[in-house]
Amino acid sequence: MDNRKVVVLNAGKMNYDGLLDFSSLSPETVVYDDSKADQILERIEGATAVVTKELPVPAEMIARFPDSVKLICEAGTGYNNIAIEAARKKGITVCNVPAYSSQRVAHTAIMLMLNLSSTMQTQIGMLAKGDRSNFTKYLQVPHVELNGKTIGVIGCGNIGRQVIKVAQAMEMKVLCYTRTPGADEENLHFVSLEELLKESDYVSLHCPLSDATRHLINEETLALMKPTAFLINTSRGALIDEQALIRTLKAGKIAGAGLDVQETEPPAEDNPLYTMSNVIMTPHMGWKGLETRQRLVGVVENDIKSFFKGSPINVVS
Repeated sequence: MDNRKVVVLNAGKMNYDGLLDFSSLSPETVVYDDSKADQILERIEGATAVVTKELPVPAEMIARFPDSVKLICEAGTGYNNIAIEAARKKGITVCNVPAYSSQRVAHTAIMLMLNLSSTMQTQIGMLAKGDRSNFTKYLQVPHVELNGKTIGVIGCGNIGRQVIKVAQAMEMKVLCYTRTPGADEENLHFVSLEELLKESDYVSLHCPLSDATRHLINEETLALMKPTAFLINTSRGALIDEQALIRTLKAGKIAGAGLDVQETEPPAEDNPLYTMSNVIMTPHMGWKGLETRQRLVGVVENDIKSFFKGSPINVVS
């Protein structure tokens, strides 16, 4: 393949600290910090490969892609932002970057669980207001162990497996729900979604976003959870019906939530989740560690070079 031009459309999403180098993708790499929808077609003119990170690439846009474009590389695991069928019709291969952030995202889920179990958000808030009563009196907030508790993991891919591994090391009881359940293992039991929600002290989401999983957690499924249970989401925000979650949290029907992803990112300024005492919100940070992002660029490079050699990998289209 003679044309090796690669265009990175929104490098700033990955390289917000300026520590990443995209020049290794190709000798003909053009990097844009961000691209608006009306800039994309002009910027990819003459390119063979286009790199995006959670940037919406709808069907009507793909239909107008120049014929030179043969590859779209989504610099992440989820690719619901790309109109896959439209790319297939256009003869464009779409690949992603699986497993680059599995451990880091799993650690984020565990971090949220540990913080919620210690009411850490409340403790930090008390100190910020000058309230030191947790030091001068008995501890004023709930503080519970994770060992012996039940974690329900929804989705058993790379990240889900990493969460299970850490949970088992902490001597938690592990339930798992997946569309294709495997055989039970030591301290890993595959169950129905209903049973998982009813029995778990912590429910952690690790499945891709699709038409089948959008709002998987909704008014009805939230009602199945224990009032003492916590919901953790480090996957995709739209797996949860956010308005239903807000109503459930306000009514005290579950204990709280740890959300590294939200239905709209960034959330609106007036989103009540920001200020709810039983919620921890983080800015989709699971994949943003420096080592994780460096690994990401390395896998993108391998995806692109493998495609140029005629042996594409990590193809999702």
